[in-house]
Amino acid sequence: MASLTPPQPPPSWQHTVEDIERLTTEALDKDKQVSDDIVQLPEDKLNFDTLALADAEAAFDIALEPLGFYQNVSTNKALRDASTKCEERMRKYANQESMREDLFKAKVTTAVNLRKTGAWDALSAEQKRLVDKMVLDGKRAGLGLEKGEDKERLKVLKDELSDACLKFTQNFNEESGRITFTREQLDGVPEDVISGYTQRTEGDKVLYEVTFRTPDIFPLFKYANDPKTRQEAYQAYDDRLANNVGYLDSALRLRREIAAILQYDSWADYITEVKMVKSAANAKKFLDELKSHLDPLGVQERAILLALKKEEHAKRGLPFDDKFYIWDYRYYDRLYVERNLSLDDSLVKEYFPVSVVVPAILDIYQNLLGVKFVEIKGDKRDVWHPEVQQFAVWEQGAKDESGFVGYCYLDLFPRDGKYSHAAVWGLFPGYELPDGKRHYPLTAMVANLAKPTPDRPALMRHDDVTTFFHEMGHVFHGLLSRTRYSRFHGTAVARDFVEAPSQMLENWCWEPEVLKKMSSHYKTQAPLSDDLITKIIKSRYVNVGLFYLRQLFFANFDLAVHNNSLDADTDYTQLWNELRERISLVQGGEYKPGQGTFGHIVGGYDAGYYGYTYSLVFAADMYATVFKKAPLDPALGKLYRDKILFVGGSRDDMDSLKDFLGRAPNPKAFIDEIEQDGEAVKGASL
Repeated sequence: MASLTPPQPPPSWQHTVEDIERLTTEALDKDKQVSDDIVQLPEDKLNFDTLALADAEAAFDIALEPLGFYQNVSTNKALRDASTKCEERMRKYANQESMREDLFKAKVTTAVNLRKTGAWDALSAEQKRLVDKMVLDGKRAGLGLEKGEDKERLKVLKDELSDACLKFTQNFNEESGRITFTREQLDGVPEDVISGYTQRTEGDKVLYEVTFRTPDIFPLFKYANDPKTRQEAYQAYDDRLANNVGYLDSALRLRREIAAILQYDSWADYITEVKMVKSAANAKKFLDELKSHLDPLGVQERAILLALKKEEHAKRGLPFDDKFYIWDYRYYDRLYVERNLSLDDSLVKEYFPVSVVVPAILDIYQNLLGVKFVEIKGDKRDVWHPEVQQFAVWEQGAKDESGFVGYCYLDLFPRDGKYSHAAVWGLFPGYELPDGKRHYPLTAMVANLAKPTPDRPALMRHDDVTTFFHEMGHVFHGLLSRTRYSRFHGTAVARDFVEAPSQMLENWCWEPEVLKKMSSHYKTQAPLSDDLITKIIKSRYVNVGLFYLRQLFFANFDLAVHNNSLDADTDYTQLWNELRERISLVQGGEYKPGQGTFGHIVGGYDAGYYGYTYSLVFAADMYATVFKKAPLDPALGKLYRDKILFVGGSRDDMDSLKDFLGRAPNPKAFIDEIEQDGEAVKGASL
């Protein structure tokens, strides 16, 4: 298979600033020419074939998505800036095109002609969906408005909104803050973590610089024994993107005005109209109902952790004020697991070297879904950074180029200027070309795993393993979709369903058989023992009430700022802190503008963060109904591939769910999961 040549070459990653500027201009000009040609056609010539927007949309994305991706991964600031400018131009152009009256008229006329001539009946279900979506796009863009001044105002507002979101994201990616501590203040933090901190001397003191990136700061929240250290670190972490507050304020103001012009009650109603949940009221009802299940659990869990804090403070001679703070949560959650399950997260990490886990997870997915990853090395390898791995993906047993699936890139370690969390970008869509051949997809996963230290290889916490497994779910959604049109490829599903497949796949990280396959102690190469595996599995639902209440805090903040129940001059910093305390059941300290760190709110999840918990209901049902009985069975993997991945967004997501489950979905499996923790809490002791 390694000798097979893909029918489509991978892209080059050797662009210069000048290349990005030139290629962006060429792509925008080419796309505009297609639109200009379509609107020149006589009305009676407008039909499905002459409305050539689907192929133009695909070509547009293929040309520009990689150029806009550099801002997330390049070490060259000039290239990142050029990439951001590319995305800015792309968004503004898309806004302008979405407001073209002549193009909207051509789409509507085409839809009318198709029905009038009877050609509509000959279209496939995916083709009909494409036409309907194109017409709906125009209506939602405001092209059905009567007043010309409203349409012109919309163009301006959309451009301003795009600018605010881009600047927020740029700050997010460029953030490079640090907080310094002495060795004494870092007491309790594992040595392998501390050895990765940059040291500097100030007088006779040795100071350790801690960045706000996950591998640096999260172990401090989890292990630092001094509550003042944790408090100082957490408040600095919450304050790290205070420069985003103004951009978020602007984005929220602009969204309110846009929704009003489009005659929606709120931005939340506008966004949810095309989601599975259908309305902002339904989303809020879902959150409130889930909160009613979680509140009793959260209260019990907080009481247990607070008692543990009281005991710990007495042992260390620290004052106790009978309060449970946000910077206490990870520390006492970890301590609770260690004491009740005798489970040491630092020990577990030793069984998950990156060099073992990544190939093992790829192997699990390959066997489950019937594909093969072939790494591209040597002269043929072309990547944006030396640490990036490049793969050609094939069907298992492929004999010729017809078995090619697409390309995958893994960029796993942190560096300056890089996107600071874990995410997957679908840089190329898969779709059918006009000549009947296929264009193949390309997906890229960006993560920030801990790097090697002088004493140890790169190791992953179990949380990191679960996140990696989740993100690989998005990778395969992007690779194994097989739609006719790029618009429906892969993860182009409803935003409140898009996480469900990956959330379902997280369950594999709690299965004994899979944990054995993924683990190998970095010194002895021994897999996790049965005893450790049992403890890991038991830890899954520990303090799950507090965990999900934190998710509900994010979701409620997101909905609150996107409906019209708040005053225009609302203090969002105050709202952020007060909602967190009320919903998450943890107290904060001095109010910090944590909303400036909430990247989802400008990254496509605006009025949509509820979707993370909403889709968990589907994920739990999918796993319990289909995979629980045999999670590694390739036959079940094929069912999942055929019913969920293959169709992408080419049909209604509820239809895909029903097809996969054999019935309508229900919340029973998810509620059962929550109740497992309720039983565990009742029997908990210190």
